[in-house]
Amino acid sequence: RTWTLTDACGNVTTQTQTITIEDTTAPTFTVPAAVTLECDQDITDLTLTGDVSDEADNCGNAALEATYTDGASTAGSCANASSFIRTWTLTDACGNVTTQTQTITIEDTTAPTFTAPAEVTLECDQDITDLTLTGDVSDEADNCDTGNLEATYTDGTSTAGSCANASSFIRTWTLTDACGNVTTQTQTITIEDTTAPTFTVPAEVTLECDQDITDLTLTGDVSDEADNCDTGNLEATYTDGTSTAGSCANASSFIRTWTLTDACGNVTTQTQTINIVDTTAPTFTVPAAVTLECDQDITDLTLTGDVSDEADNCDTGNLEATYTDGASTAGSCANESSFIRTWTLTDACGNVTTQTQTINIEDTTAPTLVSNLETSITVICSNIPNVPSLEFTDNCTTDTIEVTFNETNSFNGDGNDYVIIREWTATDECGNTSVFTQELNVISENFVSEFTEEFCITDGEINLFDFLANSTNASGIWVSEDPDVTVDESGIFDPSSVETGEYIFTYTISENGCLDTTEVKIRLNDDCIVLPCGNGDGLSISKAVTPNGDQYNQFFTIDGTKECNFIVDVKIFNRYGAIIFEANDYQNDWSAISPDSSIGNKGQLPNGTYYYVVTLRNSGLKPIAGPFYIGTK
Repeated sequence: RTWTLTDACGNVTTQTQTITIEDTTAPTFTVPAAVTLECDQDITDLTLTGDVSDEADNCGNAALEATYTDGASTAGSCANASSFIRTWTLTDACGNVTTQTQTITIEDTTAPTFTAPAEVTLECDQDITDLTLTGDVSDEADNCDTGNLEATYTDGTSTAGSCANASSFIRTWTLTDACGNVTTQTQTITIEDTTAPTFTVPAEVTLECDQDITDLTLTGDVSDEADNCDTGNLEATYTDGTSTAGSCANASSFIRTWTLTDACGNVTTQTQTINIVDTTAPTFTVPAAVTLECDQDITDLTLTGDVSDEADNCDTGNLEATYTDGASTAGSCANESSFIRTWTLTDACGNVTTQTQTINIEDTTAPTLVSNLETSITVICSNIPNVPSLEFTDNCTTDTIEVTFNETNSFNGDGNDYVIIREWTATDECGNTSVFTQELNVISENFVSEFTEEFCITDGEINLFDFLANSTNASGIWVSEDPDVTVDESGIFDPSSVETGEYIFTYTISENGCLDTTEVKIRLNDDCIVLPCGNGDGLSISKAVTPNGDQYNQFFTIDGTKECNFIVDVKIFNRYGAIIFEANDYQNDWSAISPDSSIGNKGQLPNGTYYYVVTLRNSGLKPIAGPFYIGTK
């Protein structure tokens, strides 16, 4: 280190000083605590043994790393136990050294493992020390002991089983490693007796129905009873099964089941068939001949009669006779017949008695009405109900009922009230007949439809049928109230042949006694006569449009405008004031077609009165308005 001193005039004195830096202080660290490991753990795994921490040096050397060396092992309390000293060393950059020690102890506290034999069941005469029968320990292993481990066993006290020759006990298996760690497991060994005893069953036997089935001198008894383990006296017993019916009421058979059981409940069963027979036929009284209606139940013995006085030499209960019916013999009609009923009574051994009975079937009942039918009805002529579809039934048949219908009508066309009589006759296959009648009292009415329309005498022929509703029968004739005015059969009235004024025409048809009258008043004027131009009097505007294909009045027309060079604008309204047609520079080409297909039929406007507004452009005239009639018949 050089020191410098300078005065005010720049005179300088320098001197030097030597400073020496040394490092004589050892580093520091924290040694791991003493640790105990299991004998199979890795002593080099510092995550298990612990590692040095807090390494530090006075001169700030950050790259210090402690190392260790392990001393010689000291034997522990058993073969797999020991301990040793681990010496940790930390040296700084100037060779200053710090050492510390750590004790590491090795121990063996883990018991060995093995697989015990499974639970086993032996027959009572098998050797319980034979490990080939009882099973032996397998998979012996220890975490530290590499030698051969050998398990041993001890057998506990026997526990009595469910019978004299049955028992069980616990076999305790033990496996110990070199450090005395012990594993025990248990195995249950069960002793049983499953061998059934033997005997000889009696042979099949046949007895008469009056013999005693409990008499073993008749049926036979068991012999040669024996058992492999039971030295006592065995005694067989029997139970009799449900009887199976034989070929007749008193014949049957059943199975006698013999049972022999040893001290452990092992059972041997064998069966013996015992047959019951009867050779004497029964007796009974047959019912008398009987006649039934065809709808009566021929299986109802309260109607046909039943067998009585059934008796049999061996049957102490009620004998039940059965019957079969022979083929029917046709009677005088489809539902009449007769047949032979053969009664059969059979006893327990197939002894049979048969007798016959004649049953006659007849049909004397007429068909009946199933449907509801009002026998008397009062209706107006426009509301006569359709002929009802009736359903009939018969006590013996429904498919072959013959039904005839007849209707008489007192209507004579004069419009007065009248009566309709409807009559149904139902006949069954045996000619039994029922008649059902309905009377309709019909009130006559006259329905009148009136129309009043105006036409010009030059409008052309008027087809009166155009005024009829679409559903009206068009086979009638139009009649004029004025005898001097004629209408041809096609309903054409020519206004050019008469004077102006009002003409009344009627059309009447009769249907079911109702009169339907259409009255049309035609008012004729001469408004359509063409006058000179200038004031609009020369115009002729349609009073009727009938687009029915007859070449008359097919279009709404405005005549007398060309001579005056008028341009015509047209608006057509219905009676509610709604515009249904509109055209500028109209060309006489509208045939009563609605622009909305929802009005009228297929776009055609319905019959009735409509209104027009005609504007003559550049004429100086006011718009002209008026009614006209559309007929689409």
